[in-house]
Amino acid sequence: MPEKTLHLRSFDLNLLKVFDAIMAERNITRAAEQLALTQPAVSNALRRLRDALGDELLVRNGRHLEATPRAEGLWLAVRETLQQLENQLGPGNFTAQAAQDIFTLTMADATAAEILPRLMQILAQEASGVAVRTVPLTTRDPRKALEAGEADLAIGHFPAVVADLTAHTHAGSAHAFSHMRLFVGNYVCVMRKDHPLAVGPLGLDDFCNARHLLVSFSGRAFGFIDEALRHHKRSRRVVLTVNQFFTAGRVVTQTDMLTVLPRHFVNVTGFADQLVVRDLPIEVPPIQIDALWHLRLERSRPHQWLREQIARVATTAFNDPYCLLP
Repeated sequence: MPEKTLHLRSFDLNLLKVFDAIMAERNITRAAEQLALTQPAVSNALRRLRDALGDELLVRNGRHLEATPRAEGLWLAVRETLQQLENQLGPGNFTAQAAQDIFTLTMADATAAEILPRLMQILAQEASGVAVRTVPLTTRDPRKALEAGEADLAIGHFPAVVADLTAHTHAGSAHAFSHMRLFVGNYVCVMRKDHPLAVGPLGLDDFCNARHLLVSFSGRAFGFIDEALRHHKRSRRVVLTVNQFFTAGRVVTQTDMLTVLPRHFVNVTGFADQLVVRDLPIEVPPIQIDALWHLRLERSRPHQWLREQIARVATTAFNDPYCLLP
């Protein structure tokens, strides 16, 4: 399709709103739902835009749409312009006290145990009409769930996702997500109080020879600790995987297994007095906990308010020697 020069005088600017929705969703049906239009109407708008620009813009790849280079470049300008217009024209009278929103969050239980009590205290005092729903975090890359609208906000350790988004930003290419650093912490080895290894520092040999319990969202018995051990040409024996940090902590109180937990989580388990914490015998990267959301919610005032409260909670909850804010 030969590329054409766009003449604004004869161009229907409404097509750009449709284009923005399709680019954000990469799905005609979901874009139609977002715009409150029929699917044929959105497909027709995309066809008109393709004809006007002389570019395919989005091409189908399986169940998803992939953007052409021109579409990616155009989306940057379109999204920025639309967001500026929304800021100027949108209602500026959002008040937390009158809000009736329902927010869906996805996060691991260790993060939820620290964030949710303080967040709900804030809601009770400042936004009593707001409700929160949580769904399990089952992956280190929650972008599909956010894109599908299954959650409004994901909170967790997403190093590969953040690296990908940062690379897109540095390259000047468009992407459909944004993120915010909440806190930085570290992992520790945890065992029952009377464990044979509970006396003295934990050596690498003892660590590798022990029976291990691994918290794995996917059920895969290989995690970042195993990756770090492999760099030392060592390995450990994982005899049990669970998908919750709380379950892992409870199991090790009654067995001779070791597990690895976020340091901040140990104190909120309710059974910290039954556990012994030891530094890991190898160096592992810190855990960087981020909030991640889809750009369609970037300028939503209720969602902006929610992110502000979560950042406020994180600043308070993790302001200790082990969980330092960046």
